[in-house]
Amino acid sequence: MTHPDQSSKKQTSQHQNYIGIFADIQNVSSIKGKGHLLLEFAQSKGRIGCKNVYYNLHYIDQVSIKNELENLGIKGVNVPEHSENSADYRLISDCINWVAFNPSVKIIIFVLGDWDYAGLICILKALGKKVIVFAQRGSENPKLIKLVGNENFYFVDELPQLVGNSNKTQPQNTGIVSQINYNEAIEYLIEAINTALSQGKPTIFGCIDKLMRQRCANYQGCSSISMPDGKKFKSFSQFIDIAVKDGKVKNQGQELFLVQLDKLAA
Repeated sequence: MTHPDQSSKKQTSQHQNYIGIFADIQNVSSIKGKGHLLLEFAQSKGRIGCKNVYYNLHYIDQVSIKNELENLGIKGVNVPEHSENSADYRLISDCINWVAFNPSVKIIIFVLGDWDYAGLICILKALGKKVIVFAQRGSENPKLIKLVGNENFYFVDELPQLVGNSNKTQPQNTGIVSQINYNEAIEYLIEAINTALSQGKPTIFGCIDKLMRQRCANYQGCSSISMPDGKKFKSFSQFIDIAVKDGKVKNQGQELFLVQLDKLAA
């Protein structure tokens, strides 16, 4: 099955889209070796805010795929329960919660093929979200294709062609792809601090920098942040100093805190 890639249309508006990726590898093992292509496809549509892969620690093949995807910055979510639909329920719950707290999200990309997700897809579409599904060839549910539409349904093995077409139709901006502007970096900084706090992790510079790298494929350290005048930061601490000066975060002994929380507590 082939599909014309629409990513060359309205490129400016697409890159403002906020995107979530949710992958259930239990029935889509063919994603192995193609995670980087999935991320490239998503990045051609907009800015990735969430990227989760659901697996069961008791299955070696799933762990292997999870490890590969985690190396690309995709978050692994272990669902060790042995009940048949445990991973489905966890993915559905996480997706609904993430969309609820991120109403600006425009596109949800799923890697799955199970009709059990039909209810979730209907809810997302009713909320005005665009839903794109990647399934494993031979295990897809025909009803699922009809639900999302042929133009939004792909097989995982089509990713090389889709990404290839995207690269051909888009201008070569190699230097720009690996850069984010200061305001985007601040958004990822705040998101990383929120994530660390919610997970009970320390908000020291190293941990926050690592979380920012996981959340944003285009963030490759402080040197990838571009200021309006084109200058680059020489160190992560220099970036934090500017963020503190701008009133975005607080720095106490190289541990970061959100200014918004202090305002709410006041």
